[in-house]
Amino acid sequence: MNNGNENQNKAKAGLNRRAFLTSAAAAGFAVTASGLMMPQAAFAAEEPQTGGHLVLGLDGGQSTDILDPGTYAGSTMFVVGFTWGDRLVNTDPVTGEALPSLAESWTSSDDAKVWTFKLRKNVRFHDGTPFTVNDAVQTLRRHSDKDSTSAALGLLEEIDTIEESAGDLVVTLKSGNADLPLLLTDYHLQVQKNGGMDDPNSVIGTGPYKLESFEPGIRITFSKNEDDWNEDRGYVDSVEILVINDNTARIAALSSGKVHFINTLSPKTMSLLSRAPNIETISTKGKGFYSFLMHGDTAPFDNNDLRTALKLAIDREAMLTTVLGGYGSLGNDYPVNDAYALAPTDIPQRAYDPEEAAHYFKKSGHEGPVVLRTSDAAFTGAVDAAVLFQSNAKEAGIDIQLKREPADGYWSNIWNKKPFCASYWGGRPTQDIRYTTTQLSTSPWNDTRFKNPEFDKMLFEARAETDQEKRRELYRQMAVMVRDNSGLILPVFNNYLNARSVKLQGWVDDVGNDLSNGQIASRTWLKS
Repeated sequence: MNNGNENQNKAKAGLNRRAFLTSAAAAGFAVTASGLMMPQAAFAAEEPQTGGHLVLGLDGGQSTDILDPGTYAGSTMFVVGFTWGDRLVNTDPVTGEALPSLAESWTSSDDAKVWTFKLRKNVRFHDGTPFTVNDAVQTLRRHSDKDSTSAALGLLEEIDTIEESAGDLVVTLKSGNADLPLLLTDYHLQVQKNGGMDDPNSVIGTGPYKLESFEPGIRITFSKNEDDWNEDRGYVDSVEILVINDNTARIAALSSGKVHFINTLSPKTMSLLSRAPNIETISTKGKGFYSFLMHGDTAPFDNNDLRTALKLAIDREAMLTTVLGGYGSLGNDYPVNDAYALAPTDIPQRAYDPEEAAHYFKKSGHEGPVVLRTSDAAFTGAVDAAVLFQSNAKEAGIDIQLKREPADGYWSNIWNKKPFCASYWGGRPTQDIRYTTTQLSTSPWNDTRFKNPEFDKMLFEARAETDQEKRRELYRQMAVMVRDNSGLILPVFNNYLNARSVKLQGWVDDVGNDLSNGQIASRTWLKS
């Protein structure tokens, strides 16, 4: 069992403080003054400095952005939420496992249906009012209501009741889910005063900074929360987020010293910036992946021999090197890598094999070309990746005809509509959420039309299984099913590529997501 699960079990078991501190240290964690655990690697050799004005240059901001956390999408609002808010549960940057935040600990019934969360005391909102159990209850109720427009609704649909009991938060599910604490780490679930029921756009939270101004698609500013319950974050006096959607403009802003950090770099840009003075590039392993999707219910891709032929006809090593510039890792045609807890580690890596691909292509009985749709909108380098795939497949006697689609409308007109196309997926907190989103038979985002009753049964079984080794084996079998039978061609997982001024210190690589899992403003400081 890995350290992440061990830590979650400790939180659930409610160990006394001495045992907790001892076991955490043995597992390689540092316990902060606030009682939270962070990997020791997250701490730099020097103590964090306080003060200064942190400026981030981010893409992904729109003029239509609003402050209701249930609506957040894109890099900018992702960071905004973590700057003013807290969730009930945090995640470990290394293992991705659940760690305490506004919830200090939790326990569950044996069937993982009833969960009890003990909440942190003496926490105040930005307006000075105390954080209460009711605020947590109302936050979850607002996002899980059947009529909610929150992006977190799908994660919380299995909740039956949310209530306060003896000073604790009690969540009862319709069916068991051993991952509930991790579901509560979703970035849309920032806890608001009265759950945002009075005004969902009122971001009165408990986070490290208070919102000062909001110009959507342009600029957002924050000031330090002097009454922050967590002393191990929020080192600067103020934070400014500049929305810079143009790649060239972002690079210029960092190079000129206008901002301390920029995101979403290309591999070619990483190489250029790595040679620039006073700038350091950041490559962080994550859960996102580049893929090519075949609809398994649509001819000719309803033939598994053809699907297998195409999976064998792609040179993953070449794609990792030429398209990602080496900033990533090989994929194996299932949507999970070792950034996920309980990920399979012993499934043989599928390799480029033109002869074997030719064998399966002949066995499929298909004649003539197959049409692959691609676009710059799919992922960075998607057109180049498709050209490489076309060249690889030609060695196996497979004719892939490329159709380059316009970026505008790609996600509404091509993805999940056309039977063979390039695509990109970001990571999800757990394997259960990852598979539920794209492999469950009934999912509207099942973009390969993979429909396997045995797979669905195992997914629900794994969701309620509290024995972690049994869960690991179920996930392994599910991965093999997807690898060998679905229409997913997943050649590579991509790293998150960013850059910073050398003045910005305290960066923490976080497998949860890009931008130090959204917490860049709370974790970093400025060196004088």
